[in-house]
Amino acid sequence: MQVTLLCIGKTNLLGVGDLIAEYEKRLSRFCSFSVQVLPDVKNPNALTKEQLMKKEGELFLDKIKPHDVLILLDENGSEYSSSQFATKLNDWLQLGSGKCVFVIGGAYGFDLELKRRSNFTLSLSKMTFNHQMVRAIFIEQLYRGFAILKGLPYHHA
Repeated sequence: MQVTLLCIGKTNLLGVGDLIAEYEKRLSRFCSFSVQVLPDVKNPNALTKEQLMKKEGELFLDKIKPHDVLILLDENGSEYSSSQFATKLNDWLQLGSGKCVFVIGGAYGFDLELKRRSNFTLSLSKMTFNHQMVRAIFIEQLYRGFAILKGLPYHHA
């Protein structure tokens, strides 16, 4: 089973990259996991919000195959406890090709075309997080979800 996290722009917050690397390593015992960081859209200040979302959406859509299960991480998505998320994760991995692609959008969210292509929309919280921090938070929750599915004690740590 494959799980991919797509996001825009490099992480430059001190320590976030280290957290991501740690959980990437941990996830390797459960699945084939990768983070694909797409380049920032050039000259974003010259674009309207809608144009920027469209360009980011095109970058994401270029990386997604027709049979991939696509889950958008969005503040308007469904919220789950960690245990509920583990169950949903298991469900998603059983769909189609066994490949899940999670996407963290840019500052303004997702283009309508990408939303139409998505299979699910997931919210990590009603709170707003920095897009770089969301990477680390999500990857930890992904690891926690797999640990729950495998019955490991990590979930209670």
